[in-house]
Amino acid sequence: MSILRVDASILGPNSASSALADIAEAAWLETAPDTKVVRRHVGNEPLPSDAWQLAVSAAYVSEADRSAAQNRAVDLARELANELRDAQGAILALPFYNYGVSQHVKTWFDLAMAGGENGEKYLDGKPVIVVTSRGGAYGPGTPREGWDHNTDYLRRVVADIWGADLTLIEREFTLVGVNPALDAFLETATAMKEAAHQAADEAGRTLAAR
Repeated sequence: MSILRVDASILGPNSASSALADIAEAAWLETAPDTKVVRRHVGNEPLPSDAWQLAVSAAYVSEADRSAAQNRAVDLARELANELRDAQGAILALPFYNYGVSQHVKTWFDLAMAGGENGEKYLDGKPVIVVTSRGGAYGPGTPREGWDHNTDYLRRVVADIWGADLTLIEREFTLVGVNPALDAFLETATAMKEAAHQAADEAGRTLAAR
């Protein structure tokens, strides 16, 4: 079995989303130790920001007339699409930045889509864990309720467009303990962290067993 793991955090060893993905991956491999993990970290190694425009524009030019940059972009788009097609499952660690999907994650989504047919279900019926994290709190009743423009987008693409059998794991208040203004929420944040870590472990074991 082969699964695709994509990370997108820019925080290195301090990443809450990567920590959740690590837990899910460890549980997956403990359950299915023969699993091969294909890795891509678009936070540490961002995809070229102009690659999507180049890949799309190449479709309107004959292959003989494409520029070298267009050919590189087309090849990259196909590579990303094939990583999704070839995977039998996935763990996607895609944190919330600036109230939505980060630029480097959006580039990955856009390029992958450009590498296949419109609306192609790369992950049709495949078990996929998406973990996402938010520094503050955005749930019902909070001052910033409705400001999360990341999570619904992830559901729409990964589940509705790409067809994944999606398990979504969310963790909020990751800046508690970092930002002194949030110290009053330490107990709540600790409970959220524990719940998310447990959910990641359970998801890894459950999906690996399917």
